[in-house]
Amino acid sequence: MRENAALTTWRAGGQTVGGWLSIGNAYTAETMASLGFDWLCVDLQHGMLSYDDLKYMLPAISNYDAVPMVRVPWNEPYEIMKALDAGAYGVIVPMVNNRAEAELAVDSCRYPPDGHRSFGPIRAAMYGGRGYAREANQHIACVVMVETADGIENLDEIASTPGLDGIYIGPSDLGFALGLSPTTGSQDEKHIETVEKIRLTCKEHGIAAGIHTGSLEATQRYLGQGFNLVNLGTDSAFLAASAAGQLAQAKETAGNQRENSGY
Repeated sequence: MRENAALTTWRAGGQTVGGWLSIGNAYTAETMASLGFDWLCVDLQHGMLSYDDLKYMLPAISNYDAVPMVRVPWNEPYEIMKALDAGAYGVIVPMVNNRAEAELAVDSCRYPPDGHRSFGPIRAAMYGGRGYAREANQHIACVVMVETADGIENLDEIASTPGLDGIYIGPSDLGFALGLSPTTGSQDEKHIETVEKIRLTCKEHGIAAGIHTGSLEATQRYLGQGFNLVNLGTDSAFLAASAAGQLAQAKETAGNQRENSGY
């Protein structure tokens, strides 16, 4: 079976940089995959896309080495299983609050006897290759998000869930959970301390610690802090930032030309 290179890196304590896909388009997915990200996550929770888009985006990612992952809409077994059957090599499960919910996510990712994933890996077996049914339990990454007050309270029991591969932090929802702003809360000392607590708890239990960011500065900071999977940014944000920057420069140039010409 094809190796999950990102998961192998996390298990060895290494670090990876990923990208986020929120646009339901195979071309943008393939473009992002061609850039050299270690993993790419298709966002079915908040992204502007559906399962139908996933069927085209995962094959597009497969042309390159980026490990395809999916953030499922919710901790529903059928959502997790369908994403894996489509060829995702891992899922990120939002809003996990306790050990039982973490166990449900893990259970949905594993074939018996380790879990209750139903067998029908339609495209997954083609992407994963020979040995998928036998080896999938070792190569499919199950990552849950701790981003609620209950999740923070139950952090240790979540992180110690057998079979869990990592915890991923959503800084905005974590801000809500701490009574802070979702946009500026990450600058608060309470937020900073909680993020570090989650990272250290993951390290203690031998699982990967991940976090969502939207800037190079934040990505570099969290990598320096020791996080194993860090998201550099989102396709739509990259597009907007590049267009906005070049547009501003173009308008400035046009304005200077008009001034210089006397008009």
